[in-house]
Amino acid sequence: MTEPLTAAPAAGANSQNSPVLMSTYARQDVAFVRGEGAWLFAADGERYLDFGSGVAVNVLGHAHPHLVEALTEQATQLWHTSNLYRSPGQERLAQRLCATTFADRVFFCNSGTEACEGAIKAARRYHYVNGHPERWRVITFEGAFHGRTLTALAAAANPKYLEGCGIAADGFDNIPVSEPEALQAAIGPETAAIMVEPVMGEGGVRVVPAEDLQLMRALCDEHGLLLIFDEVQTGVGRTGRLFAHEHAGIEPDIMAIAKGIGGGFPLGAILATEKAASGMTAGSHGSTFGGNPLAMAVGNAVLDVVLEPGFLEEVSRKAARLRQSLAEIKDRFSDLVLEVRGEGLLMGLKLNPDVPVADCVKAALAEHLLLITASDNVVRILPPLNISEDDIVEGTARIARALSKLTVPAR
Repeated sequence: MTEPLTAAPAAGANSQNSPVLMSTYARQDVAFVRGEGAWLFAADGERYLDFGSGVAVNVLGHAHPHLVEALTEQATQLWHTSNLYRSPGQERLAQRLCATTFADRVFFCNSGTEACEGAIKAARRYHYVNGHPERWRVITFEGAFHGRTLTALAAAANPKYLEGCGIAADGFDNIPVSEPEALQAAIGPETAAIMVEPVMGEGGVRVVPAEDLQLMRALCDEHGLLLIFDEVQTGVGRTGRLFAHEHAGIEPDIMAIAKGIGGGFPLGAILATEKAASGMTAGSHGSTFGGNPLAMAVGNAVLDVVLEPGFLEEVSRKAARLRQSLAEIKDRFSDLVLEVRGEGLLMGLKLNPDVPVADCVKAALAEHLLLITASDNVVRILPPLNISEDDIVEGTARIARALSKLTVPAR
């Protein structure tokens, strides 16, 4: 696995600021050309352990043979026809998602932000077709992240992301999470839904307590609201359950998913009960590329693996091992690491505020380990769900080596 690669990097690939790409990312100065399992290979032949999974996307690692086979076979048959015609792949994947979740209806799109926007639209349309067009506002929570489109940014209400984008879209009441009185006070005659991530990944790997999610469900039932879960990052096994809300023993009315369901191929979906989907009538929504045959082949292949007997139990077992190792790291580097957060294989280390999280990610990269930043000075740890025990040991050892190179500045 350590043989040098012959592929040359593309022009500008070894520069964080390519002259031909918009400067919207602070890219790390490494270009990957091949992946295998939990490992990535750079253009110079060096290999890196991937504890970021493309930001929780590559749930089965890189170049998983079953996914490669499914995509290759479909690519030789049919790529795209649009949603003007029936799609056997869509129907099969939708049936499987409905059979394993609360949902009765599915709409396929291409990304998490599209799924979140569609979920908001579905909630508003539900009240509209049921005679309450005044109910269009959605309660959301501080620190959330629902995507980069203008409506998704307005839903999360993060000033940093909204800067320079004009007046934020109306219709959202953003409140602190885990404050029951604020939640109840936010409900009014115009409220249509409550929207929440069971684990706020981008927002600092903050787990929303089960009792808070249960209260949201109860309030929605009491006031005739719809409960929307954004499981773009937490879904498809990431937390040890197929979906994170299962830990709380409740079900939403609408759910947005993406990332893991495509295993690396762009794929998102809106899942809903029959009632919640009642406003999504012919012509009310659409997507040119959503649910194309290539995406459906890969999505079905992902479910083939994730739904295998014992797979999710194995994820939980590996997650317990990872958490234990991270707790040991916290004890060893108590001046640097303040808290271990997360659920399943969506973990985070809350760092000392005097140590920028970007410094930790950079130090890890020097150890040939990929980590992801998050808000609240948290480093995200997102290995593939099928990662080996040996790679967990190796990855946590590299985290420890990276932390050993950091210091807390003297005050």
